[in-house]
Amino acid sequence: MQMKRKKQWLALSVALSLVLSVGFVPGVSEVVAEEEDYPAVIRESAPKKNYEGDLVILHSNDVHGAIDGYAKMASLRKTYEKMGAQVILVDAGDFSQGDVNVNESSGRNAISMMNKCGYRYVTPGNHEFDYGFDGFKKNIKAARFKVVCANVLKKGKPIYKPRAIFSAKNGAKVGFFGLDTPETATKSKTKNTSGISFYKHKKLYACAQKQVDALEDGGADVVIALTHLGVSNETAADGNRSIDVYEHTKGIDLMIDGHSHTVMTSTGNREPIQSTGTRFAYVGVVVVEPDGDIVDHYLVSTDKLKEDTKVEKQAQKIEDQISALYGQAVATSEVALPGDDRKSMVGETVLGELTADAYAWYASGLEGELKTDREHLVSLLNGGSIRADLPKGNITKKDILNIMPFSNSLYIVYVKGYELLEVLEASTFMAPDPMGGYPQTHGIRFSIDTTKPYDNGAPYPGTTFYRPASIQRVSIESINGQPFDMNATYAVATSDFVATGGDTYCSLKGKESFDTGALVNDVVVDYISQQLSGVVSEEQYGKVRGDQTILK
Repeated sequence: MQMKRKKQWLALSVALSLVLSVGFVPGVSEVVAEEEDYPAVIRESAPKKNYEGDLVILHSNDVHGAIDGYAKMASLRKTYEKMGAQVILVDAGDFSQGDVNVNESSGRNAISMMNKCGYRYVTPGNHEFDYGFDGFKKNIKAARFKVVCANVLKKGKPIYKPRAIFSAKNGAKVGFFGLDTPETATKSKTKNTSGISFYKHKKLYACAQKQVDALEDGGADVVIALTHLGVSNETAADGNRSIDVYEHTKGIDLMIDGHSHTVMTSTGNREPIQSTGTRFAYVGVVVVEPDGDIVDHYLVSTDKLKEDTKVEKQAQKIEDQISALYGQAVATSEVALPGDDRKSMVGETVLGELTADAYAWYASGLEGELKTDREHLVSLLNGGSIRADLPKGNITKKDILNIMPFSNSLYIVYVKGYELLEVLEASTFMAPDPMGGYPQTHGIRFSIDTTKPYDNGAPYPGTTFYRPASIQRVSIESINGQPFDMNATYAVATSDFVATGGDTYCSLKGKESFDTGALVNDVVVDYISQQLSGVVSEEQYGKVRGDQTILK
């Protein structure tokens, strides 16, 4: 196995060195990922060559319901087949949630699109559990592809077969095994993973090594890990990233990764980890020769790819059905508000403020049910819950559903002032780097001093996050213009995901709370149509109000 890896990386390092040294090779360019500098070899289309006798693996990750991309994936498959390759399709998770085109069917539309394309193997992502484990199992019953997942357990046993060996026509045997992020316990609603456990850290490494050994014993010439782990520093402390698994195992020839939406074909240390970003920005390509060597792997940009007609028609049929349900204009906006570029994960955004304002507006109408007065009512949401842009011009219900795709309900949770301070400290521990838990707020004026380290305390039970041992970075200046009181009781309007301890909001789990019964996307629609008279004005939402100050 070591000889094989050395041979593979001789060819790959030459190709990569050309990219890194001259900056451009015909059809190839280098990009830099958002979180760290990860090299990515990208080609505009399939290189024109003879693939006769080769196995080509095309892969996706974090599609999040972008069903238009499947037609391009299917077209690229045909391109390689015409050049003589045998082609299989695999996915590294988060395919069934994130856009109303798949959410409306609880993920089934994603399965039907993947069936149409002919996917062979997938591993689940955290968002596959957003419909509950029973919902995920129901979806997979309709799948014509296989799930491989080794580290997610129910009653001590893997929820699906941990691994599989694919015997290619060229004689190569390719072993696949799957791993899903332990963050699923907090990145999906906690009730969705009830009774489910995850191998993490050292147990995760041991689990991965067990799969590698079993695949090699079973005759696999090459071992590929399908992982939904990511490379985000948000999980660095627990060592659950793909780069951590690779470092602590032997025999993995390539990792096809997801979760952090990173665009890369290797790490800065030349570790063979490949990921396509999100929503079919790219398609991953892996070329395996008959002797089992991975002789090439890279990304293909989907910008100029043609669409397969049959797959495109199926996607269009779904989109037409959704547009008939939710395509009518419900309001207008004088300004475009960006949402799907991670800005809401690193700082205050106008779209985050608009959403938090809607939460507070709805909650203020519940005064008879609240234990606090209006001056003690605030709202917040996790920045990672904002998933799309608000367009300038007409706004449809479909637009709002895509901005907030997770079918959350609005909760009221009660906290003391010092508990609110802990919430903000824990949910900004990565600032100024991006993190899904970053708070978008209404009524809270606060500062984050990122020059000071986050003081890691004990881990929150059952999570991958750490309680702040002391408050070092966050200070609250005022609440609704009034002095902040450490011992006062505040009502926080937020989503059920946050109120029940999702993401970095672990300290809210078990606090006194109640479900208002309103869906957050309906709350946003009602706020715009009723409170704003159907117009998101540039005067009110043309720029951030400056409730947050980040010291860098």
